[in-house]
Parts: sequence; C-alpha cells; structure tokens
Amino acid sequence: MFATTATEAALYDEQTSGLLRRRMVSLTHKNLPLAMFLEVSDLGYPAWGGSKTSAATNADIKSSLGLGIVRFEEKPEEPQIDAYDYEYRVNTDVITAVRISGGQSDPDSPTRVSFNIGGQTYNVGNVYYPEGDSQLAWVKWRTPDTEQNMTIEVTVSGPGSTAKTTLNVKIVDLDKNPPPNPVADDRNDSFSRTSVPSRAVKSTASWSVWRPWWQEYWVWHGDDEDGYWCDHGWWEFDLDRYSASLTAAMSIQCDDKNPTASGRVMKSGYGINQTVTGSVSSSQSSAVTQPQNAVSYFPEFGYEAYWRLLDRMGSGRFEFQKNPYSTYKNRTHFSPIWMLDGAYTVNTWLIDAWTPDGMLSANLTDSLTIRGNLWQDWHAGPIQP
Repeated sequence: MFATTATEAALYDEQTSGLLRRRMVSLTHKNLPLAMFLEVSDLGYPAWGGSKTSAATNADIKSSLGLGIVRFEEKPEEPQIDAYDYEYRVNTDVITAVRISGGQSDPDSPTRVSFNIGGQTYNVGNVYYPEGDSQLAWVKWRTPDTEQNMTIEVTVSGPGSTAKTTLNVKIVDLDKNPPPNPVADDRNDSFSRTSVPSRAVKSTASWSVWRPWWQEYWVWHGDDEDGYWCDHGWWEFDLDRYSASLTAAMSIQCDDKNPTASGRVMKSGYGINQTVTGSVSSSQSSAVTQPQNAVSYFPEFGYEAYWRLLDRMGSGRFEFQKNPYSTYKNRTHFSPIWMLDGAYTVNTWLIDAWTPDGMLSANLTDSLTIRGNLWQDWHAGPIQP
C-alpha cells in the first residue's frame, strides 16, 4: 500500500514505462488527477480545459491537474501580453517541437504531424503513443538569414491533436550592436562596476519516444479439427528515454600584440582575445544540434548596451570577429583606457544548442587583471640633435 499525489503517480508511471496506467488507469490517471484542477490560471499554473471524464496524460497531470487554489477575492484581469512561442537567431539550425495526445497512435492507426515553415512543409511520421499518454513530435530546420516574425502552422493527421496549431516565432540578428571604437582620450568618470547578470542557463535536456510492439494472443476458433487459430493480440509500448548535456568553457587572454602584458596582467587600453568551447553529448545525436552562437558582454557597458557576436571557427569553437579598428585586424576587443585597476571580467552567453526539450545554454565568465594604463608605456622626450 502506498499513497501518492497525482503528480507523483504520473512521475512513477513514467519511471515504470506506463505500469500504473496499464494496471489502474481509472484511479491514477482519471479519478485522482481530476479530483482537483484550476478553472482559472493562477500562480503560473494553467487552467484545465481538457476532458473531465477521460484519463489524462502524464504530461497534463504534471502541468495542470491534481491541484486547487482557494481565492477569497476576484482575481484582477491581467494585462494582455504579446508573446512568442520561440525566439531563434538568424542562420541557425533549430528544433521546433509540439506535444501530441489523444486516443492511441500505433502502426495500425498512426499519427503524422506536418509543420509548415516559411512556405515549406516538413512531415514527421510514425508518431506513436499509448492510450492516455502523449508524444513529442519535432522538426529540425534552418532559420532565414534576416530578422523577421514567422508563423509556423502545425497539422496533425490520424489520432491525437496538439494544444497549439499556430506557433509565433521571432527571428533576431545579434550581429548588430558591436561596441564603438575606443579612443585614447575617452573618459567615464561615473563608471562603477556591476555584477555579471544571470542569463537563461540549461545544461541538460531529456525526452522520450514511445516504441510500439505487438503482443500476440492466439485464440482457437471452432470445436473440432476444422477450427483455426487467430491472433487476438494488441499493441504494447516501450518508452525509450534520451538525454543531452552541454559542456562549455571560455578563456580570455592578453592580445599577443600587447608589448607589456605579463601573464594574465595587462594595462587598460590594450586588447584581449577569447576562445569559447562548447559541446553537446547525447544518446540520440540526430535529435540535437551543437552550440551555434556565442555572445560576449563587457564590464565597461554594464554587460548590456553593446556586445560582440562571436565567429564560429569550427564545431563548438568560437572567437571574436576580426576587429575593424585593430591595426592588424586581429580578433580582439580593446579595453577602455579609463578602466579601473582590478578584475576585468568578460561574460559570454553560449546558446543555440537545440534539443526536442528546448535550447541548452551556458553563462560563462573569465577574468584578467588590469594594472595601470596604456599611457604609462609612452615616453615624451626632446628630439635628439
């Protein structure tokens, strides 16, 4: 004997590949989760708009069912907020996913999902799942090379449906706001250091795929030797689980054209170089992308206002773009000459490692020490006769 909440039962059912659903679906996936649900969205949980009489999916139970809130005052009307379902970068391989549920999808009655993206249709077939459960369907595609808003239309044929058939997507170009050219007489008397901000970080992802198989059940028809055997079997499902993890690192160094740098100590006004590495390992490599973009932010701009989109030098390796203000066109970023002594910390956001479970990303930092400024390396003296 054991007692669980609706959410705990759904989690246990996932861990046991649907054991509870097969043995006691009416209790664990209908009576228990439907005993309480929200009629009005609250505290970040959505209102339940699905069936109140059919067995629910594990995903719906975890997100929406088995919880209730008592409200003593009328909830004020929330302001209308326009939101995008996905935000992608230009020229990037991305993954768009939807969850399919309703009925049962098996080889005898399969589900197919079509994504219409930018006038091109991507078909995803063999989307299988057992009665009362669900399955992610996803497509990998490349974003256009210009900023724009897009609409993705999703069509489901066969059993099941998806909660949202129109996805609003925003495509952005991060290569539009590099820092201005620093000059020798720049000043910033009001500068104060700010902490590195938090950014969206996700190092692991997990998803699963239902795999149907036929359970034979042979029955003899007839009372004598003229009878025959007939297979009255049914479809069973195994749940194959997959995951992905992101490892990432960054390193900044004094530019090799800096004549007075010593190890990791430099004077302000000189440049720095950077190397960022990132790699995704996955048990389903065909369903993920490696990190494709990295964006660096700097303390002199409060880690906002200006940034540098890094060049992808190879799979999972990034460096600064060539600097047009560098005499040697080096891949460098110049620290401002007015920068205070102390730690000079660069913040890099590594992004666009896509999985069916969303984007993996890392918020990285590395520091050099500033001691003195470039003017201390200059000497003014009389011309020799």
